[in-house]
Amino acid sequence: MAADTDEVTHRTGAGPPSRFEWVDRSLLVTVFGGLVAAVAAALVQVSFGTFSMTPVDAWRAMFDPAVWGNPGVLLSFFLGDAATQTLGFSTEADLASETLIVWSVRLPRVFVAAFVGFNLAISGAVFQAVTRNELASPFILGVSSGAGLAILLTLVVFTGTAAFLPVTAALGGTAAFLLVYLIAWQGGTSPVRLVLAGVIIGTVLNSMQTALFFFADDVGTVQAAIAWTTGSLTGVDWEQVRMILPWTALVVLPGAALGARQLNVLLLGEKTASALGMRVERTRFLLSGLGIVAAAAAVAVAGIVSFVGLVVPHMVRTLVGSDHKRLLVGCAFVGPALLVVADTAARLTFEVLFNSPTQLPVGIVTGLVGGPYFLYLMRKEKQLGDL
Repeated sequence: MAADTDEVTHRTGAGPPSRFEWVDRSLLVTVFGGLVAAVAAALVQVSFGTFSMTPVDAWRAMFDPAVWGNPGVLLSFFLGDAATQTLGFSTEADLASETLIVWSVRLPRVFVAAFVGFNLAISGAVFQAVTRNELASPFILGVSSGAGLAILLTLVVFTGTAAFLPVTAALGGTAAFLLVYLIAWQGGTSPVRLVLAGVIIGTVLNSMQTALFFFADDVGTVQAAIAWTTGSLTGVDWEQVRMILPWTALVVLPGAALGARQLNVLLLGEKTASALGMRVERTRFLLSGLGIVAAAAAVAVAGIVSFVGLVVPHMVRTLVGSDHKRLLVGCAFVGPALLVVADTAARLTFEVLFNSPTQLPVGIVTGLVGGPYFLYLMRKEKQLGDL
């Protein structure tokens, strides 16, 4: 029995393997493919828009020495003028019109899309492992709906707390997830009960979101609220980048790196995990917190973008396997690639095909992609549910 346990532990990454033995060809191909797709979509994204410029001019603006050769200018985009000047850097520079358009309008949208895709993919992978349920995601488990409702309350009712959107979203997502878990708990949980509880809570919260529209007197507020509920990157700028970047870099990224081994152990089952010395409930709670923060940070800047947290872990799992060291790295590249590509399609489809400035919410595009893929999974897998 001990030998069997050691073998299972070694296969799932819970033991002490050599440092980089988990990096294999399939992972490298997945990472490279995600990078290529994201960069290609970003180049297309910055090349087209209301301001007319050639793709060559747009790409030249991306690598303008006036930006890259001036640390103050570069830092001002990511940190803001005040923080950059506090660090002793000058933010003054004479930038060409093309450079201003690319760096002030088009590139921030690419960065926000990449960060949102990263956070949603990581959140989905974490929730699927914590619940041992491959149908789990922040959208299906009600976390996104809870975070969305909290944000709408902030926009419509508690307008004075708009500066704390990420924290508000995290609190709403946490409350929704705890409620789902409480409803599904009957001496334990099961994949079916968790999904059903998530659907119930998500439906109720979505209805409450719709009801809030009737309490908004300003048409602009209603339009902003609708954008949150459909998931949109229209109008995002460096403020949204600065909002999501700290949570991504300081919480989600290190949390995923440190939690990969624990996620692998959780998949062995509670009895085996306890036998290996894990405090299961505390670990599950901390990892769920990581998933909630990741989802809430994404919702705070982009609204409710559906299916990314569900579909990306499935896609990556088929490519690199179930070891969460590989799975989380794969999600970190495929998630941003999917959302950058989807947002490029959302922004440019009507402009290229119909010469119209209409832009689709990116949540609609991810839904059109994720829905058919999920149906494909249901048809392909005979026992979709337990991990």
